[in-house]
Amino acid sequence: MDTLIEDPNDPRVAIFMGLRDQEVRKVREQPGGDAHGSFIAEGDLVIERALLHGQRLRSVLISARRNKPVPPSWANAAVFRASDEVLTEVTGKPQLRDPIAQFDRPAPLDAQSLLDTHSSFAILENTNNPNNMGVIMRNAAALGIDAVLLDATSSDPLYRRAIRASMGQVFAIPHARIGPLEQSLEMLHDHGILTVALTPSGDTELANVALEPGEKVAVLLGAEGPGLTNAVIAGAKTRARISMSNQVDSLNVANAAAIAFYALTR
Repeated sequence: MDTLIEDPNDPRVAIFMGLRDQEVRKVREQPGGDAHGSFIAEGDLVIERALLHGQRLRSVLISARRNKPVPPSWANAAVFRASDEVLTEVTGKPQLRDPIAQFDRPAPLDAQSLLDTHSSFAILENTNNPNNMGVIMRNAAALGIDAVLLDATSSDPLYRRAIRASMGQVFAIPHARIGPLEQSLEMLHDHGILTVALTPSGDTELANVALEPGEKVAVLLGAEGPGLTNAVIAGAKTRARISMSNQVDSLNVANAAAIAFYALTR
């Protein structure tokens, strides 16, 4: 049943306030925060993909002007129809094209178990732009990467902007946090994983990296701009570069990731 919300101070929609502040959301959505271990996702398609992959929907905020029927898949969630005044407090403008949903944040996965059960990985160091994070997740889902591992300095894959950039594909890719990447390389190598540091200074063409049948592989990706740290580049089994033309020195990390995923999973 829909409920009309006309007061921006109504506690039932407090979870949706502060959407535009990444740092605020990071604190609020963690266990112990006032968002009580949840995450926010936007758009009918993204919400449906989250539900498809077993995420639990708590509540949805829609515009009171919305004419599109509420999907049957929302039946167990609270649906709030927000007035223009409420929407202005939430989004900064009195319109809302896409629904905004609150989901339970799932329990974190264990990196060790992912390493034991999967064969291809994207491993991210200080990849802290949410849009890049989301596109990398989408690329991983599309191009055959089994799992994503992230260090503590990388963006939250379940941050709203990352989910949106992934078009909901973040829910299709298992991901877990690992320790500092420099210190985690030994663990990866102990699992028989070929670690490929993607860097413009690589001594091997990406196209020349060859895998043995059944060999596990991990693409190591760094922050936009500075890239991987020198210690991680030095510690990887292979340092690969993507050939460039016209004096272009590098690609956006999400674009470079897509090329590497395609090359190394085929």
